[in-house]
Amino acid sequence: MHSPGDAGSTLALLNDYQRDFPLQPRPFAAIGQQLGLQERTVIAQLQQLRDAGQVGRIGAVWGRGAGGAAALCALSVPPARLLQVAAIVSREPAVNHNYEREHAWNLWYVLTGTDALAVRATAARIAHAAGVPALFLPMERAYRVDLGFDLRGAHALPRTGALHVDASQAVQPADRPLAALAEAGLPLEPAPFDAWARELGRPREMLLWTLRRWLRHGTLRRFGVVVRHHDVGFAANAMTVIAAPPDEADAIGMALAAQPGVTLAYRRATALHWPYNLYFMVHGRERAGAQALVTAALAATGAQRLPHETLFSVRRFKQTGGRYFAAAVREEARP
Repeated sequence: MHSPGDAGSTLALLNDYQRDFPLQPRPFAAIGQQLGLQERTVIAQLQQLRDAGQVGRIGAVWGRGAGGAAALCALSVPPARLLQVAAIVSREPAVNHNYEREHAWNLWYVLTGTDALAVRATAARIAHAAGVPALFLPMERAYRVDLGFDLRGAHALPRTGALHVDASQAVQPADRPLAALAEAGLPLEPAPFDAWARELGRPREMLLWTLRRWLRHGTLRRFGVVVRHHDVGFAANAMTVIAAPPDEADAIGMALAAQPGVTLAYRRATALHWPYNLYFMVHGRERAGAQALVTAALAATGAQRLPHETLFSVRRFKQTGGRYFAAAVREEARP
């Protein structure tokens, strides 16, 4: 048997259950059987990882379009005001990622909403409150979206070959209460789906069937352990942006998505003073290694000949899972 602090079982919990999490009545007992651990030991280790900030939750990572809309936004903030403006951004419940990056556009955040109009309105409100120049950069096409990567190497190694990510089936209104629980995360107790069943007043097997169906149809990109990558040592986070001719953008984007170490690749709208339409990201333990991956990906795809910049992250102000359903469920519950 492994002890609660055993390094091997801790890595297995972090690495192997980001996807293929057992959607069974007693999932932690099933994991324990696979790892040679007692159920209570699995729960204790996951609790330790969550308390340490290495695990955000065990729950849903939604497919594109499953629950609403999202956008990447950027602000150009005078250094003396950066902390003040970052706090304004982070206070917004719709914001799930908020990072400082090395650039004149130095504060980058992602927000979600029920639809594109709601997302744009939130971004406008944040820009007004911050009082600084702003970019609004909605996604146009996804080529790779996979932050459930292998943690055993020096840099991220995506474990799925899924490229060119189409929009997924949306969650139906009747299932939004389950979706709100799934994005918030499972309780760490022996029969967590029973707790959801009691809260929703629905049979446990129906909930499990719905989760499995969402996975089959792409509504869920994955269900499992959501790792906070900075906290497990992948702090060299590099976003490279490229200004590609419109007639070449998709071919280059799909080629970038296939390169070693690329975790995210997508096309976004351009903006005034921001001509870049292709984005890709790598996550590494060391800056030099991440930069080498960027250089290799640009060279392999011919994108090095195009205008491009690489923005490394400096500070993380906020990182949570995307929240599409909790606010909608609260609104629907009002008398």
